[in-house]
Amino acid sequence: MTLEVNGLNAGYDGTPILRDVDLTVETGEIVGIVGRNGVGKTTLLKSIMGLLEPETGTVRFGGEDLTRESADAHARSSIGYVPQGRDVFPGLTVEENLTIGEGIGGDDETRYEQVYEYFPILEERADQDAGTMSGGQQQMLAIARALVGDPDLLLVDEPSEGVQPSIVQSITADLAQINESFGTTILFVEQNLSVIQGLAERCYAIDHGQIVDEIDGEAVDDRERLEEYLVV
Repeated sequence: MTLEVNGLNAGYDGTPILRDVDLTVETGEIVGIVGRNGVGKTTLLKSIMGLLEPETGTVRFGGEDLTRESADAHARSSIGYVPQGRDVFPGLTVEENLTIGEGIGGDDETRYEQVYEYFPILEERADQDAGTMSGGQQQMLAIARALVGDPDLLLVDEPSEGVQPSIVQSITADLAQINESFGTTILFVEQNLSVIQGLAERCYAIDHGQIVDEIDGEAVDDRERLEEYLVV
């Protein structure tokens, strides 16, 4: 199922952030959105997820126009979302947080088993309150919560933020394996060069709310080209 964003304009309280954004993510791809702080990356993911209604333009997934639909409708259309800062429910247990993710695709015990294979510490700590876990463990939980519903498309916002390097490497490898094993399409926002190069098959670079470059194939390994959009 293909994600198609065309002519997207969006912002907050009358302040424009995104300007005529066009992008396409094909089924099974892993695509990165790269750029400095404040250029519109998170706004783009929120618009795709239905958390922010675009002013103009369209968001289609699998041929279905979701532009004016609610975030719940986007989730039911098989889109999972891992927000920046994780946003786990700190007063709920790991298991209770995961249960919330069933809203995408329903209760599927097999999916839980698969998620626990990737993140075994979550099974070990199923009864632990999420707020008492480390940043890296909370990030794993946020990803797992989105995966429990078996989404066709997973949106991930800054998976490395606030996570120690060793855990970042593990999360990067897990996302790549999830894509390979489940065929889950992944669109992610990131500023960490090692995560981008370790995960993305291609990238869109965004600056001042506009797509300014498309970085394909071997060009993702070009450190200088990526740093042009990451270094202040």
